[in-house]
Amino acid sequence: MALWRVLIVEDDVPTRDFFADSVSRSHELHLVAGVGTFEEARVLIEDASRSIDILLTDLALPDGNGLDLIRLAGRVQPACEALVISMFGDEDSVLSSVEAGALGYIHKDFTPDNIALTILEMKAGASPISPMIARRVLAKYHAMHLVERDAAPASGASSRPPPPAAGGRALLSAREQEVLELIARGFSYGEISRLKAVSVHTIQSHIKNLYAKLAVHSRSEAVYEATRMGLLQPPTSEL
Repeated sequence: MALWRVLIVEDDVPTRDFFADSVSRSHELHLVAGVGTFEEARVLIEDASRSIDILLTDLALPDGNGLDLIRLAGRVQPACEALVISMFGDEDSVLSSVEAGALGYIHKDFTPDNIALTILEMKAGASPISPMIARRVLAKYHAMHLVERDAAPASGASSRPPPPAAGGRALLSAREQEVLELIARGFSYGEISRLKAVSVHTIQSHIKNLYAKLAVHSRSEAVYEATRMGLLQPPTSEL
């Protein structure tokens, strides 16, 4: 059985120990390390000999910001998926985390009793988010959408560039396009490797290449940019 490798970044020692204990008790997870500073995490993430599958991080660290760690992991460990657990519950913090590449955001007041189960659910394709935060973000997104919709007729034309002409998909190889479509549907890298009957390493290579071609650093950025460019159908379209 493959083990998902987890790095925990949390400066509060009791909280960090609580997370580490949960991860260590799971037969499907391996605790890489539990650290309390940005610098310690940076060294581990940049270590080419060490693979990290899950970054569990707080945002407010004594010597830096968890957002920068998420971006760094997206660049140097493209298969790494980030889960934020923070005291910050405002919409800007959540949206900034998602834009940086986080797949989940949990407020510390709603920390699950078993964080390992939450991590495994995320690896299975879920995007864990505290109910309170989800409601706030959805409200803000809805408000932003209404503003954009109302402003669109006054502009006279869409500010988005037209989708690529026929053949535009040549930007990605056939396999890269397949992988892109699967991550857009929420499949984990392990699930994609099983569906395509190739190794996780091969899938990681395809993802690294398509990230470079799209000039993005995370799954969410890749899906957004590919949709904008016409490489993916909008979410409301049939699969």
